[in-house]
Amino acid sequence: MANRKKLEPDSSPQAALGARLRDERDKRGWKQHELGAMMGYSPTQVSHVETGRKIATLPFCRRADAAFGLSGPGTFEREWLEMKHGALLEGFPGFIGYEGRAVEVRLYEVGVIPGLFQTLDYAATIEEHSVTRGAITPEQARERVAIVADRQAAIDRPTRPLVHAVVDESCIRRRVGSAEIMRAQCDRLVEFAEQPNAMIQIAPFSMGERRPFNLPVTILTLPDRSVMSYAESAHRGHLERDRRFVEPVLSAYYQLQKAALSQADSLAMINEVRKGTP
Repeated sequence: MANRKKLEPDSSPQAALGARLRDERDKRGWKQHELGAMMGYSPTQVSHVETGRKIATLPFCRRADAAFGLSGPGTFEREWLEMKHGALLEGFPGFIGYEGRAVEVRLYEVGVIPGLFQTLDYAATIEEHSVTRGAITPEQARERVAIVADRQAAIDRPTRPLVHAVVDESCIRRRVGSAEIMRAQCDRLVEFAEQPNAMIQIAPFSMGERRPFNLPVTILTLPDRSVMSYAESAHRGHLERDRRFVEPVLSAYYQLQKAALSQADSLAMINEVRKGTP
């Protein structure tokens, strides 16, 4: 123990995560090779994460949670998400951790194309404007665009989730960036809708008061068939896991689906918008 490296958890978020990993291991009396064997990693990898020489990955954190039997808000996964996505809306990092494992994703969006369908040019244009307004830094803008790519990669896996999106008409009518960016974004929507695991519907302006949601909402179904909903206000996101509160949201979503345009009519509207882009 004499040559054990002293940790400095206050030096960086990664150092704090590493120090906590060592603390959890010490509390159980485990050696690094014992923890590594349970996680499927070498003791050297465990040591490097504990001392901050290597950055923990999301799979590493999830395996650490499994080894330690951690769940809920105090997991290493949650810490990793908050560390990586610190520039995001409160509540969103926890949500995308579940989104990447969901077997069904139902979403409704207002004003902007949903992140799961955004082209990187479209996403970058939105974040560039946030930098211009002084809301975020250029580094945070690059991080947000990278997160869009990560989220899309997470659902583009061998066993793809079913994705059902109802997109408010304002999302396709609101021009973001150049005409070329908008045309490419419309193409992306059409391409996604053609996938066997996806459906896209437009909620037209004519729905009026029949539209049950005024803010974006997403409903996730996990492999164990549990459901959760995620909704955002201007200042924070809220992830709801209590089925008593999720079921009314799911019921309202079904009503939204019934009133929205069919996928065929929705794609026709998207193509009309695309052709009309000057």
